[in-house]
Amino acid sequence: MADPTDYPERRLGLQRDNGFLEVRFERHDRTRPVHVAHRSPCRMLFPRQEPDEPLLGVFITTSGGTAGGDVLRVSIEASRGATATVTSQAAEKIYPSLGAPSQLSLRLRAEEGAELEWLPQETILFNSARLERRVELDVAPGGSLLALDLVVFGRLARGERFTAGALHDVWRLRRGGRLTWADALDLSGDVAAQIANPAGFGGATAAGLVLLVADDAAAWVDEARARLSRGSSRAGVTLVGGALVARALGAEPAHVRRDLADLASWLRAARSGHPARMPRFWSI
Repeated sequence: MADPTDYPERRLGLQRDNGFLEVRFERHDRTRPVHVAHRSPCRMLFPRQEPDEPLLGVFITTSGGTAGGDVLRVSIEASRGATATVTSQAAEKIYPSLGAPSQLSLRLRAEEGAELEWLPQETILFNSARLERRVELDVAPGGSLLALDLVVFGRLARGERFTAGALHDVWRLRRGGRLTWADALDLSGDVAAQIANPAGFGGATAAGLVLLVADDAAAWVDEARARLSRGSSRAGVTLVGGALVARALGAEPAHVRRDLADLASWLRAARSGHPARMPRFWSI
């Protein structure tokens, strides 16, 4: 591992972000954010709640994206009985790096009887971006978490592909404090060859997942498979440690986005009675 003090960003004295966001939702007469703490560039906004939707929090980075050397930490908790949805204002952009990685950590926690939805828009890896991301999930028995994640390999509208850089992505899921699912991805070195490899991403330009962690997750696997089979992406669904894990790859990011959003919309409606749609920021 390279010495972090020797990264070009550090030697050149470039200013980098070190931000965080902490949010805790609790239910009293209704779900409310009882603790919100943040440091630039991380913020959370709470737009007016629609009558048929749970409380909505919108995560933003005021910098418009992350650069090499930035460190961002996000922690979101839902207490017993709380129901909340968190989305992002726009796609998260990971800018090219001179050598230092962008470091993002995300912690999501749902207590017994809580329903938490993490439904951000896509993360776009610019060519030569370097991202290290760690996602820690903790869901108590009787609680539930619906999460969506989508990564796009390059600024495709500009004809750019993600052919150089690095992505190190680690996910850990605990149920009642016990590790039940662990996943890690490392893209580095000849990134273009790894993405093109049929045993890797098979030439995909986007990859994503929908994750349902709930006591009844197994009940939704068959229908989730059927729904994704009708989409345009290469997709599969499995049950791991009591969690439904749906993955999709595609040559067109819009197709992967649509297929995963359709699945998440159906799950939130079928399980929780929410509208069968994504948060309204997805259509802005």
